[in-house]
Amino acid sequence: MQNTLSLINKYKALDLENAVNFSKFNQYLVSHHSTSIEGSTLTYIETTVLLEQGLTPKGKPLVHSLMQKDHYEALFFTLQNARNLPYTPDFIQKMNAKVLKNTAQMYNTALGNVDSTKGEYRKGTVYAGQTTFVNYAKIPSMVEQLCAKINQKLALDLTIIEKLLFSFEVHFELVNIHPFYDGNGRTSRLLMNALQVFWDLPLAIVFVEDKVAYIEAILASRKAESTEDFVGFMIDQYNKHLSKLTTDQE
Repeated sequence: MQNTLSLINKYKALDLENAVNFSKFNQYLVSHHSTSIEGSTLTYIETTVLLEQGLTPKGKPLVHSLMQKDHYEALFFTLQNARNLPYTPDFIQKMNAKVLKNTAQMYNTALGNVDSTKGEYRKGTVYAGQTTFVNYAKIPSMVEQLCAKINQKLALDLTIIEKLLFSFEVHFELVNIHPFYDGNGRTSRLLMNALQVFWDLPLAIVFVEDKVAYIEAILASRKAESTEDFVGFMIDQYNKHLSKLTTDQE
């Protein structure tokens, strides 16, 4: 963890967050990797051209461009509201709605329709491979409990490392609840980023090339009923990201 703290201090010493171009570059990077994990085939350069000039890449599915644009707008919303207290289920639902703004669908269930464009919770069981997530009836109370936990932590005087580790734990906990039919990973990563902004920490990224390890870390933590494996993975991702950023600026 000392290496992580050293990288955070090195990053802050460069004063990169006050450089407009760098801030935009970093946000494009966050959106590119988060959306690519979910299936977008746009390269980073294609993502940049799309977000800067509105030009969709040739030969790529339109839905992938829509995913990128939606995520970037959701990230902007998240960063703008990250310091607004308290954190609420409505905030999380709005993140999810923005992530799926142009790619969402209506789900027709025995309990009624679920409109993903409004960030509505799922009303049925969902699976990821052989993994079954919590019963839909428990979702509202579990998200309320998560928000209460977040608000309690935000009121405490924590160390930098404690803040960082908690943001990773929240990321895992929302994924583990899986409150939505779609966009759970992207929304969980945005919630993690919101906490990092609140505490003036560099934003974390999960690299698309490490997608398999990411999923394995989630599954390992679910099986162990502990966040240890997942948090360990995220620390490595964070160190990788900050090492790249600080090295490129030297």
